[in-house]
Amino acid sequence: MKSTRSRRKMAPAAADAGDSGEKLEQLLISSAICNGEDLGPFVRKAFASGRPETLLHHLRHFSRSKESEIEEVCKAHYQDFILAVDDLRSLLSDVDSLKSSLYDSNSRLQSVGGPLLSSLDSFVEAQNVSKNVDYALQSVTLCIKLMELCSRANHHLSNGSFYMALKCLESIENDFQDKTPSSTLKKMLESKIPEIRSHIERKISKEFGDWLVEIRVVSRNLGQLAIGQASAARQRAEDLRTKQRQAEEQSRLSLRDCVYALEDDEEEEGLGGYENEGYSYGNNSVLGFDLTPLYRAYHIHQTLGLEDRFKQYYFENRKLQLTSDFQVSSMTPFLESHQTFFAQIAGFFIVDDRILRTGGGLISKTEVENLWETAVSKMCSVLEDQFSRMQTANHLLLIKDYVSLLGVTLRRYGYTVGALLDVLSKHRDKYHELLLSDCRKQISEALAADKFEQMLMKKEYEYSMNVLSFQIQTSDIIPAFPYVAPFSSTVPDCCRIVRSFIEDSVSFMSYGEQLDFYNVKKYLDRLLSEVLDGALLKLISSSVHGVSQAMQVAANMAVFERACDFFFRHAAQLSGIPLRMVEKGKRQFPLNKSRDAAEEMLSGMLKTKVDGFMTLIENVNWMTDEPSQGGNEYVNEVLIYLETLVSTAQQILPPQVLKRVLQDVLSHISEKIVDTLLGDLVKRFNVNAIIGL
Repeated sequence: MKSTRSRRKMAPAAADAGDSGEKLEQLLISSAICNGEDLGPFVRKAFASGRPETLLHHLRHFSRSKESEIEEVCKAHYQDFILAVDDLRSLLSDVDSLKSSLYDSNSRLQSVGGPLLSSLDSFVEAQNVSKNVDYALQSVTLCIKLMELCSRANHHLSNGSFYMALKCLESIENDFQDKTPSSTLKKMLESKIPEIRSHIERKISKEFGDWLVEIRVVSRNLGQLAIGQASAARQRAEDLRTKQRQAEEQSRLSLRDCVYALEDDEEEEGLGGYENEGYSYGNNSVLGFDLTPLYRAYHIHQTLGLEDRFKQYYFENRKLQLTSDFQVSSMTPFLESHQTFFAQIAGFFIVDDRILRTGGGLISKTEVENLWETAVSKMCSVLEDQFSRMQTANHLLLIKDYVSLLGVTLRRYGYTVGALLDVLSKHRDKYHELLLSDCRKQISEALAADKFEQMLMKKEYEYSMNVLSFQIQTSDIIPAFPYVAPFSSTVPDCCRIVRSFIEDSVSFMSYGEQLDFYNVKKYLDRLLSEVLDGALLKLISSSVHGVSQAMQVAANMAVFERACDFFFRHAAQLSGIPLRMVEKGKRQFPLNKSRDAAEEMLSGMLKTKVDGFMTLIENVNWMTDEPSQGGNEYVNEVLIYLETLVSTAQQILPPQVLKRVLQDVLSHISEKIVDTLLGDLVKRFNVNAIIGL
């Protein structure tokens, strides 16, 4: 067809190229038809020129020119068709032969395959039955295993083994729920498994809630026990220091090498240690302290996929508990409730420390530190408020001791207690002001009760209690009893007050901060120079009447001088300062004002008494012819009085005090005689009169 089409395109080229216009037009039309172009221009041109017949003539000529080509093509196709028909007839013959062969083969196959197909149908049917039976057996076996697992889950639920029950549910979901052939069982599992999970969550949450209630009581007991152990450890350390001080004092007095009684008195860690702790993952037989419900609830919530929610729930509840522990009852004095208040907080953080270390991430260190910062802030606020209201030194000391024990206890667990100790240090001055006020009142009462009589001690224990305990003895030899001391009962009474002040002062400044001996000494100086010295001055100026009372007060002051040395040594020992360092420097006697006042009063009374005798000196014969053999009778009376006075004073007054007083009196007598000789009463005198004097 392509070759034919090519020949048609070349037909115009093969036409005669005459000069005739018709031939040219015929050639153009033939070319347009062969090329498939639009004949519209030719038609319009023919009608425009009024010669459509020419166009028809050209078209008929073109048609006749193509008939020969069509005929040639038809001849070629007809020959091919004849060949194809011949091939089909040959093929039909072969098909008939094949059909006959196939029919024969089919007949033989039908005769042979009929019984086989029947057997095959029976086999397929039997195989289907077998498969159905196998499937039924597998389904029954699966259902049996599922029911056994369900039964086991129910058993664990009834026994409270929630973790095992959850593992059974997990196994059911993973291994059986999607494979269960029974739609009834599947629906039952789909509805019951969430219900069981919810039931377990409710049960474990109730157990955890009960544990939260119980742990508050346990925390208080735990805090009291831990603080009690810290107190016992402090007491053991204090006893050891006391023995060391005694050994040091004995060595100092006997000039032997100091031998310390070192004991194997290692402080037991108790609740403070990590290895010998009275609480553990399980139960504590003493306190009933059990963390198992908490860890069980945490583990169950982990299994339920609710770990983060439980952590948040636990932290919020513990935070609420701590906030509740901060409440200070207005109905109960803080002095009565402070131990419970601080023990509750201590127990809370002891428990939290244990949970932090063994809880497997239940609570973080940052959360515990945040809770502790909140607790410290609240405790400081409570202490500030309560200390500002207290007006009794002993109350401040009791609370301070318990707070310091709280600090010692919680410091073992790594908690910082500096802020609490800063509050104690802040109120140090107030405490000592109250303590000085109490001592001022006690000293005033002790001085008011003094009868200005020498103290009588009938037993050795009285001597030890009133003399040796304050190291005011003048000899290391124990006197015979009954023993009359050179001082009155005021001295040991005031010494006891001062010693108690020193011990209370050291106690308040110990454990709360680094103990500084110079702070202790500062407050001791105030007690002695302001309180005791002031009280003695008041006593001397208002309550001393007569020479015997003045002499007793002067004797007491001499004993107080020895007692003051003991006070400073005692303060140094309690502060842990070696005695050699205290004894190096020369201290001024803090009661020097009252001592000087006592001696001045005694001298003044003696001068007044002597002046009574010296008034008779006016009757002396100043112009005697010879010296009197017996001396001047008026001066003899003065001498007799002074000798009697000295014999009495030597029993109670130290020699240096007596010497100072007598020197003052004799100087006064001398001045009196000289004034008389220089006065108007004596006009003339001779040597004999002076010799008589």
